[in-house]
Amino acid sequence: MTGIPDMDPAQAIELAALGRQKPMNDVIDLGSSNVQQLYKGKTIFVTGGFGFIGKQLIEKLFRACDIKKLYILARSKKGKSIQERLDHMLTNPVYDVLRTKKPNFADKITPIEGNVEELKLGLNEEDRAMIAKEVDIIFHVAATVNFDEPLRRATLTNVRGTREILQLAKTCDHLIKYVHISTAFTHATEEHISQDVEEKFYPVPVSPGAMITMVEEVDEKRLNAITAELIKGWPNTYTFTKAIAEELVNRTAGDLPACIVRPPIVLPSYYEPQPGWLDFSTLAGPSGIYLVIGLGIIKAICVDGCVRLAMTPIDYVNNAIIASVWDSTERRKKTGATDIPIYTMAKKEKFFKWDYLGVIMRSKCERIYSPKVVWYAESLQIKSRKIYTLVAFFLHYIPAYIIDFVCTIIGKRPQQISSFVDVYKKIDKLGGVYDYFLSNDWDFRDDNVEAMLSRLSPADKAIFNCDLNTLDLAEYIQVWAIGLRKYILKDGLKNSHIGGRNQKYFFYAFLIFNAVYFYCLYWITSFVFSIVWYIFNILF
Repeated sequence: MTGIPDMDPAQAIELAALGRQKPMNDVIDLGSSNVQQLYKGKTIFVTGGFGFIGKQLIEKLFRACDIKKLYILARSKKGKSIQERLDHMLTNPVYDVLRTKKPNFADKITPIEGNVEELKLGLNEEDRAMIAKEVDIIFHVAATVNFDEPLRRATLTNVRGTREILQLAKTCDHLIKYVHISTAFTHATEEHISQDVEEKFYPVPVSPGAMITMVEEVDEKRLNAITAELIKGWPNTYTFTKAIAEELVNRTAGDLPACIVRPPIVLPSYYEPQPGWLDFSTLAGPSGIYLVIGLGIIKAICVDGCVRLAMTPIDYVNNAIIASVWDSTERRKKTGATDIPIYTMAKKEKFFKWDYLGVIMRSKCERIYSPKVVWYAESLQIKSRKIYTLVAFFLHYIPAYIIDFVCTIIGKRPQQISSFVDVYKKIDKLGGVYDYFLSNDWDFRDDNVEAMLSRLSPADKAIFNCDLNTLDLAEYIQVWAIGLRKYILKDGLKNSHIGGRNQKYFFYAFLIFNAVYFYCLYWITSFVFSIVWYIFNILF
């Protein structure tokens, strides 16, 4: 692939993905594209900058554009000041390329003490006045993405936080754009299963104002008791409150120049700033499932392999977010349209199927297994939750109890694992959270994104590539795998041949183990059954 015979296959895949940066690198430093010109000399305010999307959004803004300053909403956490948190965040590998190109970029970033869950965002009057005077563009990325979040906190963060940032945006003297980051799944409700979800506002069952008042005034226990009925049709409080937040933007933005971007499930980067970049927060999703399958930790997963799941690499998502500011501004300028455009970064031709993921893992990824893989990497796909629970009991939990017992007897246990049973409980909880999305699909329309692509100049298409037609799924799945190796397992993308060799050994060990294991289960079950039958005959 690369002409370098001694290169590890994982490194070769990384190098090939880096080759996709060439069209961007050929023009990015010119700074003359339409989108770059819009951002030149601008001051930006970002909420949610410490999250997965926020980190790479900040990186791309500085790497691609000549912005004047960036304010980031931050709060003290775990004994660290906002400046300490920012300094720590900027050591993330996502900024490695940027540090090389623009060593002093951090001098333009200023953290501002605040909290999206608080009234007025927890900002003091001096900072509010500074933002109103200086800020040109606002990216509201902050949200609680915990699917199981209690309704009160989900509403205070996702809905009331949106109200507070909108009120702040309206005080800005020369605001060019307010960009609201939502999710493609806001209206992936039961009534829309297997149907189109368009780039438009849909009705919600409760007004944003009433929702905010309710969580502010109703006792939390009572609120939790009525949550299931209140969010009926939505799978969780996250998608429900994000839908309410969109409606809040629709009703209250007024003349504010605003747009909404709806990413689906956001995956590691395809090729920028580095192929496969991700952080640990992404493990609470498909990346975590992919990782434990690839490590050989799980032998079964509850999923319909034919269901299509909308997932998009983070670099495509943030390129669309950045480009949407230019596109919606030009649209408003040329047509006089004052409506709020919605951009959905999902294309049904590029949806993922777990069946296909399994095919690529077996046919392409076998040569890039990490030497840290612990067992044979193969997993059954089971549609029924009830059948999965039964299979998991035999394939996951019984072996886990045995291993925990042995570890207790010998007094040794792998680092950071207190209980193998708990590991499987956490994996099952993660799978349960995604059950709804792994069992149903929707056709997300991306008409506005397609229209935006038609208006972008060739230079902007190269710099801010958000054309999902350029996504090669087979290649990307391999890039995803090396991202997990490089940024989570941290194996240096070396010794793939050892990982491949171990897989062969694990395969034979897996066959032998299963033969012995199921024979023992059969013997124990037969013995127990015979004892029960004997006692039954004596008594009756």
